[in-house]
Amino acid sequence: MTPNRRYAVWLSSPNVAAVEIAAQIGFGAVVMDIEHGTFDLTDLERFVPFVKAVGLEVIAKVLGPERGPIQQALDFGADVVAIPHVENAAHAREVTAYAKFPPRGDRSFAGGRTAAYGGFTDEWVREQDRRTRCYPMIEDAGALEEIDGILALDTVDGVFVGPSDLSLRRERGAYSRTEGDFADLARVAAAAHAAAKPWLLPAWTPEEKRFAVEHGADQVVAVMEHGALVAGFSAAYAEVTELSSLRV
Repeated sequence: MTPNRRYAVWLSSPNVAAVEIAAQIGFGAVVMDIEHGTFDLTDLERFVPFVKAVGLEVIAKVLGPERGPIQQALDFGADVVAIPHVENAAHAREVTAYAKFPPRGDRSFAGGRTAAYGGFTDEWVREQDRRTRCYPMIEDAGALEEIDGILALDTVDGVFVGPSDLSLRRERGAYSRTEGDFADLARVAAAAHAAAKPWLLPAWTPEEKRFAVEHGADQVVAVMEHGALVAGFSAAYAEVTELSSLRV
């Protein structure tokens, strides 16, 4: 089956089998949760090219809004860097610059994989800036309030919503898919549409998936690694315990 980049899986570890299974099913992208997962630099150096070789797009949710993690993910070959904990438009201007080369931004050149382990040209710089995408995460109240300004930045190619942190920082408590949560998501979708830039949503429930599709999300992260394990283990356990109870 040809992978469809619109649908992504969320990985918290460099799980080779999960990538192969996702590709076989038809998923076309992987979100690598470097911020909260178990990836180290050696994992990234090897895992990013593996995911791309299988035919999936790599969305690297980097360790933090800093130069090092952003540039490392791009140097390893990530297609997208999703930058967590962006506070507002001014902060976004600073940190997203690390994803684009001068004069557009402030990314530093490394003569590694993306440069075929050699030098570079002006056309290579332009191609890197066109091909790789930078998505600040909208998970802070200030970022939501200034989303139009964030999306207007030339160093921003789209946005990645973090619903759980956004709910906490909007003082609604734990994310529970309330009316306020969906109002915030609708605000992000409308701003992205107005700016003609893509937005991405982690959508674990049918309600969230429906919202993402109906509001034109460019990519939907439809399942997370740990959630898939819990669901599979739970279904198998329920099945066997039900069969056992019938024999009592």
